[in-house]
Amino acid sequence: MDAKEAYRARRDEAKRLLEALDRRGAWLANLRTVTFLTFLAVFVAVVFGKLPRLALAGSFASLVGYVVLAVMHARVLGEEARAKVKRSLNERGLARLDGGWHQFPEKGLVHLPEGHLYAVDLDVLGQGSLFQRLDDTGTKSGEAQLARWLLVAADPKEVRSRQGAVKELAGLLDFRQALVTEARLAGQDKADPTRFIAWTEAPSFLSAIRWAWIAAHVFPAITLSFGLASAFFDTPALPFWIGVAVQLGVVQLTKTPIERMWTALTSGERAFVRFEDTFAAIDRQTFTHPRLVELKAGVAASGPSISERLHRFARLMGFAELKNSGQMHPVINVLTLWDLHVLFRVERWREEHGKGVRSWFDALAQLEALSAFAGYTFERPADVFPELTDEGFLFEATGLGHPLLDKPVVNDVALGGPGRALIITGSNMSGKTTLMRTMGLNTVMALAGLPVAAATFKVGRTQVLTSMRVKDSLERGVSYFYAEVQRIKLLLDTARANPNACLFLLDELFMGTNAKERTLASKHLLRELLSLGASGAVTTHDLALCELEQELPKATRNVHFRDLVVEGEMTFDYTLRPGVVTTTNALEVLRRAGVVVPVS
Repeated sequence: MDAKEAYRARRDEAKRLLEALDRRGAWLANLRTVTFLTFLAVFVAVVFGKLPRLALAGSFASLVGYVVLAVMHARVLGEEARAKVKRSLNERGLARLDGGWHQFPEKGLVHLPEGHLYAVDLDVLGQGSLFQRLDDTGTKSGEAQLARWLLVAADPKEVRSRQGAVKELAGLLDFRQALVTEARLAGQDKADPTRFIAWTEAPSFLSAIRWAWIAAHVFPAITLSFGLASAFFDTPALPFWIGVAVQLGVVQLTKTPIERMWTALTSGERAFVRFEDTFAAIDRQTFTHPRLVELKAGVAASGPSISERLHRFARLMGFAELKNSGQMHPVINVLTLWDLHVLFRVERWREEHGKGVRSWFDALAQLEALSAFAGYTFERPADVFPELTDEGFLFEATGLGHPLLDKPVVNDVALGGPGRALIITGSNMSGKTTLMRTMGLNTVMALAGLPVAAATFKVGRTQVLTSMRVKDSLERGVSYFYAEVQRIKLLLDTARANPNACLFLLDELFMGTNAKERTLASKHLLRELLSLGASGAVTTHDLALCELEQELPKATRNVHFRDLVVEGEMTFDYTLRPGVVTTTNALEVLRRAGVVVPVS
């Protein structure tokens, strides 16, 4: 079954399940109404003497039935929510395969560092980006992990580890969807574990009132004993009221640390009481690749599973929620010191498990990012995993196409080792810049652990550097030319810091100055980059730059794209050819736009 068939089958299955659950939910809702009305009618009839007191048994039986039906209905609603997420995931999968991913809201721009070396130029983040195509994570931490892997190249050993994990996960569609489904169910938006982790790693809020733990167990027992004795054995009530007064004093003395802990806890835990099902999905899955086995061990260390630990936390938080009951809480808290009992137990849970929570969610984030990579792999079976070398810079590709285009034209591109450059010429719209983005984006994907759009792809340790979409800034008072100079300075500094390990991709250098200075500056920049062992490509309309092939025949090579005019129509084949372009189309493009330039 290919990806489209798999998504359609699961989408249709989710739709059928939703229809069945909707019918079951309606039936249970109606039955709940009947049982509640039965309880109410019988109870009222007994109160007004229309039925004997024995009928109260039937009334309360109806009430018990109502509660049971309410629990069953809640489970059905939960299954409906789960089925809706699964339907959505498979609809998103179909949208990706049909090009609809451009409408997805997740663009990752919040993770974009200012002045990143390639992310904007190569469409790694933003509208129409690789991130927008990939992101199917369920938590903020998973989303951030995915972005980090795309923004920072990994070393070959780490890439190989990710590749192996991705290959296994690609075949585990049910697990991948279960992982995302349970994470999405934990909150309406992607849950962010940052505050929860901060709470688990924070100093104790209750350390100053350790004495209250003993008071919470001793005073209520004594006070309630006096109260029961007064109620049933006619003993004096004064000891009971004294005990209540003492406990009221304990509540006042512990109020500040209790409120501080409650505020930190409720701002941090949010949806994480519901993450037990997400980790349970990991607990149920068996892996064979060492990376996945290691990640599973990270969330299922010795002792109870993470899902069991979070289930215990959820139960404690359920008891603690009494604090939100404005009427019942003050009375119960004074009589039993409820907050101290519950929050000390929550604190004990934090002390036992808090130091491991960060590793739980780090492992979950990696599994989410790997699953996003695996989804891409599953959907593009023709793509290949690159061959990586540990021996320095290398770039060799056959059948290389742009991974974000539906039907890209492919080319063979080879730079070999360090200190090599392609000088690309060609007419407007012929494919020069697209080729460089193809080279750069596939390299980013290869060094993140993804498959690439190529027949074969070999790559070594590489830092990608680009200068394509330079923008001036009116607000900062920066001209286009100076903005480009700043960008080039950043790239040079990076190439100096990473000798023999950079891939540069430069589009139409120094357009903000005159032709003579542009040629001098461009030639100097290329010589400098090549001397540092950087390799790459530069596009140009300045044919004087092509003279570098004679000056540096082993380091530079001229290649070009061309256009064809057939029966008055301008066409492009986007095929890379050796040598320098011999035709231009600027005047023809102007003519077709309605601007006719006379040729003297």
